[in-house]
Amino acid sequence: MRPEVFARFAVAVVALGGLATYFAGAAPVASQQVRPAAGTCQSGPNTLGVSRVVDIDATQGPRFGGVQYRDHDFLQDGEVVLTFDDGPHPKYTVPILDALDEQCVKATFYMVGRQALAFPKYAREVGRRGHTIGTHTWSHRNLARSSAEQMRAEIELGISAVQVALGGPTAPFFRFPYLAAPNTAQQMLQQRDTANVSIDVDSHDFRTRSPSRMISNVMNGLKSKRKGIILFHDIQPSTALGIRQLLAELKSHGYRVVHMRPKQTQSTIAEFDKRIERTHTPPNLEVAAGPVAHRGVTAPNWETQSAQHPRPVAAAPPASAAAPRGRSVDDWRRSVFGGGY
Repeated sequence: MRPEVFARFAVAVVALGGLATYFAGAAPVASQQVRPAAGTCQSGPNTLGVSRVVDIDATQGPRFGGVQYRDHDFLQDGEVVLTFDDGPHPKYTVPILDALDEQCVKATFYMVGRQALAFPKYAREVGRRGHTIGTHTWSHRNLARSSAEQMRAEIELGISAVQVALGGPTAPFFRFPYLAAPNTAQQMLQQRDTANVSIDVDSHDFRTRSPSRMISNVMNGLKSKRKGIILFHDIQPSTALGIRQLLAELKSHGYRVVHMRPKQTQSTIAEFDKRIERTHTPPNLEVAAGPVAHRGVTAPNWETQSAQHPRPVAAAPPASAAAPRGRSVDDWRRSVFGGGY
């Protein structure tokens, strides 16, 4: 395997007060951990591999991704970054990790705080295999339809929750749900020295259960751009079933994978660490019934409910929480959440 694939830099374990006992006995892990990734990868001429590693300085919150921003572009012609949102998922995350291992590639996973706390085993597995881990809010709320207080709570609770699940620090990388990035929230990221990572190519895997359709969406998106940050979701069956073939397609078309890593680790804020500590019940936090995209629970609601119940129960999502992007008849919610986990 190429040396750069194994390159990792050591990170300090973030102390989270009384939460240290939550994962007692588990080694702190994060996307930047110095450990060879687990898996079956044996580098060779038929594996995609990682062509190079780009270490990102997140100071002052740089922005990436041509769909929304033109500030920074570190990719060369033919280079792609693989990213996965909304996980971890107990059924789909590991098959995706296995496929990435087989091709010796690394990706960035933008985790939702609730998902990470609900399934810490899978969050830690992502880190153990050497992938970068960023955050994607606490409940996947549309921040463009949120107050400033709600924006801050969603961002910070997401960071604290994912770090608790990992037992260690995340990368200071953030992606907005629905790519809805109000200026107020962008300023919060800049003040927190957290990179705002958008996309260049969308797999639209949430719109279909068809792996071939997902693959076609990606390859067609790359035809004109010839490079870019690609968006997948590790809660989607179309991606879990199609990722192996997609990686083979990238290889056959001459694309090269870039691993995006941070120069710094993400800090947490004590106020939000305490809110996570006070209100969640390890290790069996229940996930709300319904899709991640419609979990409109904000921190105050969640905490009020947690005081009344052993585990958080999601409030009915407000009408305004609906995703701004339209959905096809073949709605991903049926296949992922229709029958429960």
